[in-house]
Amino acid sequence: MASAEHLKALLRSHLEGDDDRFISVAMQVAAHEARLGHGKLATDLRDIIDQAKERRDANSLVPIGRPRGELANLLEASYPKARLGDMILGETLADRIKRVIREQRHAGRILDHGLSPRRKLLFVGPPGTGKTLTASVLAGELGLPLLQVRLDGLITRFMGETAAKLRQIFDATDQTRGVYFFDEFDAIGSERATANDMGEIRRVLNSFLQMIEQDRSHSMVMAATNHPGMLDRALFRRFDDILHFELPDESQIAELLKMRLAGTAQQSVAWSDLASRAVGLSYAEVARAADDVIKDALVSGRARVREEEIGAMLDELKATGERFGERRGS
Repeated sequence: MASAEHLKALLRSHLEGDDDRFISVAMQVAAHEARLGHGKLATDLRDIIDQAKERRDANSLVPIGRPRGELANLLEASYPKARLGDMILGETLADRIKRVIREQRHAGRILDHGLSPRRKLLFVGPPGTGKTLTASVLAGELGLPLLQVRLDGLITRFMGETAAKLRQIFDATDQTRGVYFFDEFDAIGSERATANDMGEIRRVLNSFLQMIEQDRSHSMVMAATNHPGMLDRALFRRFDDILHFELPDESQIAELLKMRLAGTAQQSVAWSDLASRAVGLSYAEVARAADDVIKDALVSGRARVREEEIGAMLDELKATGERFGERRGS
């Protein structure tokens, strides 16, 4: 028999219209019954839950996939399939992302004790280090839609309009549970005291600070920036966690090259030697180099890529970055 806490959590999530939390608690009930030895009941519960999830997914694709009205210009919806296992991360960052996933999956238990799971996250680090991919992974792991904020639709030249559109986005977080992702966040979150600050952007930042502080939805709100030094200091305490992304080290570069090329490269490739030549490149650049080598091989009709071709492509990317004086990120 389900515990009293389970029953209360089921009723509360149903009344709040939180389908994801309802299903999560229902799965906990099924697991509880299995531990008590009620195998038939546990199996029946899981079957019912699976059928409900299939119906929900089928019914939710149209309205979320095509935001209506003004939201169509503000949000771009997708349904990521990415998983944490698809990423190559340092141990510390991976552990912190796993903690966010665990807290979200057990949100009901946390909320029942008057606490809140992490759901407002700030990603900082060089370009290409995996910030956008992490937003996709979190959406994929939690079975939520990824709703990326379109800055070209959000920021306008008319006074007060940008803040009004921002309010629409935060209203949507309460109506449709998902992962709401603000990329290039410094465009609206820059320090209010900067010399070139425009009054409208300052008002937008103040509005964002108020809205994220008042947000009580079950959606996740994430922001990413390549320039954390530009952000207003008041922003940092509005987020539940700040995740720092860094360029890959040699071992991570070697792992990424093997992941992308192991099926097409010659057997004798020295991955560690190639990785040492690629230090300073980002994950995104290393992945692009691998893809470019594969494309060259396909165009030339070769079945396998050679080590010297991989090295030459990595050297080319490094030279390009150095020529333009850029610090490359992953």
